[in-house]
Parts: sequence; C-alpha cells; structure tokens
Amino acid sequence: METNMKRSMVCLVFLIGILSVTALAGNKSRTGTAGAGELLIPVGARGVAMEGADLSFLSGVEAIYYNPAGLGRIEHGVEAQVSHMNYFADIGVDYGGIGVQAGDFGVLGFTIKSLSFGDIPVTTNQFPDGTGQVYSPTYLTMGLTYAKLLTDRISVGATANLVSEKIMSTSASGLAFNVGVQYSNLATPGLNLAVVVKNVGPQMQFDGSNLLYASTAAAGGQAGQLLSTPTAGFELPSSIEIGVGYQKKFDDKNSALLGGTFRNNNASDDEYSLAGEYNYDNTFFVRGGYIFAPQVDKDPTGAREYLYDFSVGAGVGYPVGGIDLRFDYGYRHMKFFGGNNVMTLRLGF
Repeated sequence: METNMKRSMVCLVFLIGILSVTALAGNKSRTGTAGAGELLIPVGARGVAMEGADLSFLSGVEAIYYNPAGLGRIEHGVEAQVSHMNYFADIGVDYGGIGVQAGDFGVLGFTIKSLSFGDIPVTTNQFPDGTGQVYSPTYLTMGLTYAKLLTDRISVGATANLVSEKIMSTSASGLAFNVGVQYSNLATPGLNLAVVVKNVGPQMQFDGSNLLYASTAAAGGQAGQLLSTPTAGFELPSSIEIGVGYQKKFDDKNSALLGGTFRNNNASDDEYSLAGEYNYDNTFFVRGGYIFAPQVDKDPTGAREYLYDFSVGAGVGYPVGGIDLRFDYGYRHMKFFGGNNVMTLRLGF
C-alpha cells in the first residue's frame, strides 16, 4: 500500500510538472512559424478515425504516437503494427511500430515513419521547365519509447524521436521528445485522464551543398568563390494535449467509448477533438470523430478556414493460431483536398 502511494505521488508530481508548462505554449502571433510538420501527421487508422481524442484509453503499440504512456498497458508480450495513409497531393505516409514487454523494467517500443513524395522534376533559373532530372525528398522519423505501468491506474511513458529531412543535397535533423501520463478510473470506474507534451526539442536548421552559390565581383567577393546561403533555424511544432475519456460496458460483449482532447499548440491555433467508438466483443468496431479550431472559425477577416472536420472508421479483430490480428480502416475528410484513407494491421503475440 505504501509503495503504491509513493508511486502515485511521483506520478502526480510528474503530472503537475507537465501542466505547469502550459504557459509556454500557444502564441497566435507565431502561427505557421514551426517546421518539421511531418511530426503532426497522425498515424494508425484507429487514431485517425477518432481524431486523436482517445489519449486516455489507447494502449499498446498503437498508443506510441498519441500518448507513449499507453504503451505501458500493452496486452501481449509483443505487439507490432504497420500502417499506410494516402495523404494529399499524392503523398504517402508509411508507419511501423513494435512494442516488447521487458519484465519489471517496463515496455520498450520502436517506431519509424516515412513520407513518400514521388519523383519531382528539377528546375533551375536557366531551365524553369525542367532539366530532365528528378529528385524525391526524404522525410524520416524514428522513435524509441519507454513506458511503465506504475500502478493498476497510472502509466507513464516517453519517446525520443530522431527527425530527418533531406531535399536533394540539403538536409536538417533534430530530436523531438514526447512525454505522457494516463490515469484510469479517475473518481469513477470507466473515467480516464491523460496529459501529453509533444515534440519538445532544439531547433532544426537546413544545411548542404545545394545552398552554395558562386559569388561575383559585383557582390563584393572574389568572382567564382563559393559562398553559402544562410538559413534560419526553425522550432518544432510543440503541443500540450489533455484528454478525457469514458467507457461504458453494457454487458460482456457490448461497450462504448467517448473521448475528448484539447491541444494547445505553440505555433498554430488550439484544437479540440471529440470521438466515439462502439466495440462488439473486441471483434467489431465502429468509430467516428470531429475536430475543430475555434480561433480559426472566429477569424474576423474570413481569410482562414480550418482544413479538417469529421472522420470515420471501422475495424475487425480475430485470433488466428495464437496471434491476435486486427485490421482497421480510417477516413479523415479534408475540405480542400481529397480525404485521407488509412489502413492498419496490428498483431499481438
């Protein structure tokens, strides 16, 4: 009992520390100033269908992107997940993750996310219609996660992401850290709370041979001397998210989940998401969500409009030969582009 109390106190101090930094986030004057936007692209069909509103109930490997604390509630010795999203402008997003129980130490996870842009023609001032060459940017995010279930109610987790962006011979890299906590059965059975701090880390900056140019005498340098075009550093798209969820079990086979999340972003407008899920015997799932940004909707100029609104999805799960299989599909509507289609396969051993 005393040990559990100490663990609870540690977690509460941890939670208070997270909440205390909320004053550092959210600055309307900085909207659009952050880079590494690939960190904001959601992964997994379930999370996309629920607009990330399920921070407090997500568990296992699918929780890593949204709340690393959920990895501590893994239900299998090993879980693996692969996912593909058709984003917009023919961009593909591929994601894979694995979580492994490590006994009393906790749970370890590894994830990788990559963006595919296809071949893009190379253009120059001399050849604005193309040189005949093509290139394809490489955007890659690799993460290492540690999570632990402190008590039957409290779990914590942290992820370190290595972010790499490369366009031709110019690149930037950096580290982004996520820290989260989940508290289940808060005040009443079925009521959960979660807090997550995402994408905190040092600035990134582009550098590479593509930024070199030959100086001229008119520019005050020696003709033909190679000079580097200076680039400014950019911050990561940090955020603080607070999620609340409630699960109601009607009987042994039927249950429903409602969740909501508030996101305070450091370089964009705040967001709210709401979602629900119906679960039949952990075999069939139906989901739906809605996300909105009130500041954008109230913009007096009418020049801005939020890109996303509703999402839907479904999933089926079935054990095969001692392996729990689950296939999920999610669709997120975009107002000015085609919608995002996401497919995910998860395996539990």
